[in-house]
Amino acid sequence: MNAIVLSVLIMVSLSLLRVSVVFALITAAVVGGLYAGLPANEIVSAFNDGLGGGASVALAYATLGAFAVMLSRSGITQRLSGRLIGLFENGNHTHAQVRLVTWGLFVALILAGFAAETIIPVHIAFIPILVPPLLMVMNHLSLDRRAVACAITFSITLMYMTTPIGFGSIFLNDILMGNINNVGDSLNFHIDRSTPPKAMIIPALGMGLGLLVAIFISYRRKREYQAQDIAGQADTSREAADFRLGWWQIGIIIAALVAALVVQLWSGSMIFGGLAGFALLSFSGIVRWQDQDSVFTQGMRLMAMIGFIMIAAAGFAGVMKATGEIPSLVQGSVDMIGDSRALAALVMLMVGLFITMGIGSSFATIPIIAAIYVPMCLSFDFSPLATTALVGTAAALGDAGSPASDSTLGPTAGLNTDGQHDHIWDTVVPTFMHFNLPLIAFGWLAAMML
Repeated sequence: MNAIVLSVLIMVSLSLLRVSVVFALITAAVVGGLYAGLPANEIVSAFNDGLGGGASVALAYATLGAFAVMLSRSGITQRLSGRLIGLFENGNHTHAQVRLVTWGLFVALILAGFAAETIIPVHIAFIPILVPPLLMVMNHLSLDRRAVACAITFSITLMYMTTPIGFGSIFLNDILMGNINNVGDSLNFHIDRSTPPKAMIIPALGMGLGLLVAIFISYRRKREYQAQDIAGQADTSREAADFRLGWWQIGIIIAALVAALVVQLWSGSMIFGGLAGFALLSFSGIVRWQDQDSVFTQGMRLMAMIGFIMIAAAGFAGVMKATGEIPSLVQGSVDMIGDSRALAALVMLMVGLFITMGIGSSFATIPIIAAIYVPMCLSFDFSPLATTALVGTAAALGDAGSPASDSTLGPTAGLNTDGQHDHIWDTVVPTFMHFNLPLIAFGWLAAMML
């Protein structure tokens, strides 16, 4: 068995057994490295070298968590959910109103995800700010959070796959088109900017179908949750309800939100964006000056699990690359394909699934697989559109459904703030089933039709 496949299987199996994802990643990295023949000291060195790649993401999560907790102290987000909760507690609601609120939540979260990937490119930064205050509303609706996790993952994945704006411009133009053309230069093969969005339409339809199945079939039944305090807001919800903001405090809150966005766009870093927002809110009087250190610590604790997973995932990816087994994984797959174009497309998609789940990022997967997939596609006489669809879909596979992907870690960060949403069984497994399986089917269909 290939070391990459073995490592991913170990990592996924341990995670499904409810072993800590961090422990699962480290164990899988060690076993995979040893199986590939790496000495123990090289495994440790590769793992340590890879850790730095996840440190910036972990710190970004921590600062965003602190910003979210500080913002929650203003009571604005509590009032937003409080008005909706009051509707249900008073009993003055109709079935139509419940449906309206339910679909309003889905639409609002999906539109927020669309905007966060394109016109306001903050990626998953909106989740720890917007989702936690809405959990009490979801509880009153008995809304299955697995459906909500699928909706959020759909919104932040679909846009970079299909729309060349914001993060989509980076994925489609800079990474997908750029790497295909770099490889194709020596093969007299070239695509333009219009090719990637067209090629990814059919795979994107698969994700849309998966979301509809999740909402209308898999998780349409009511699911009860306990009314628990939200992490980071436990001691402030009642105070926030009675807290009255002055006009100047509201102005500072708005300025903090704008500053967080502007600084992130200017610096290209969620770390500095979160810090800028937190710093401005510090002068609003929402939190006493002597309590700000505890607020920051509370926010970091809120996102600590996500940060450690991202750091461990970066170390895991470092060991996987050090094994040198990725080319042999692809070559071994080529040997079993024969002359079948249909089998070639399916095998390339499955190999991409394993590679992306191991690395945890579709953006980082394309440079690895493009150098191998483009010549393979040309040898099987795939068209430029089909080649682009295969490379793009093979990279996107595993982003939704990977325990170490920010497409799954982000939704968990928001939905588990009251400790009632399991990362593996409530986010990873649902998104894997409803998005990866349709992506394989529709990606294969795109390769055959285009």
